[in-house]
Amino acid sequence: MTSWDEAFSVRYDEWMAEMTADIPYYVDLAQQAEGPLVELAVGNGRVAIPVATATGRPVIGIDTSPSMLAQAGERARAAGVRLDLRMLDMRELTLSEPAALIYCPANALMHVPVWADRRRVFERVAVSLQPDGRFAWNAFAFSHRVASELDGVHRDRPVPHTAHYRIGDNRVDLDLDGGERSSLWWATKNEWLALIDVSGLELEALHGGFAGEPFTEDSSVYVFVARRPRDPVGPNDE
Repeated sequence: MTSWDEAFSVRYDEWMAEMTADIPYYVDLAQQAEGPLVELAVGNGRVAIPVATATGRPVIGIDTSPSMLAQAGERARAAGVRLDLRMLDMRELTLSEPAALIYCPANALMHVPVWADRRRVFERVAVSLQPDGRFAWNAFAFSHRVASELDGVHRDRPVPHTAHYRIGDNRVDLDLDGGERSSLWWATKNEWLALIDVSGLELEALHGGFAGEPFTEDSSVYVFVARRPRDPVGPNDE
């Protein structure tokens, strides 16, 4: 995946400084999980470290960014918790033991631009979960009103940047003033639901926020929880 400039990692902590609402949400899911915990796109450990602290268990952190993994390792050591950090593309997720919870915060699944690759991620997650294991993630819900308001407009917070919406490609490029770029490809609710379906997972919950708000047409975020069925039905089963 090439949706992320490695240089963006230097500003990542500043970029995410105002994003805190998701941390207690994922911590709560982790505390309910009985088994291994995995974070896809672990970044600098912003969520994984609080999860490891709250649960007293290591978190397997997957990422393709050497800089992000290095930051996560340093922060985990400073916090006195263990992260099992692995440089790995989430499309190739492989675990030696099925996970009780796999989660992907901060719109990170939106760095995967192509439907076939997103499907691959969901399929790898499905086979990496234990029965009744959960997969949780959040992504922004595209709004033409927001896109119209923000497209091409320079903003100073959280880091000086300009957002460029490429509607034909379902993509927004977040260009920092220093030239660093992070690109995100949005998906509709039905596209996310289709990924759950084709991977053999089942929808457990869809919220419009991290406090469990119902998802409505005015919601700006999808917060999904899917579950691996305990007794999956095969194509030849009656």
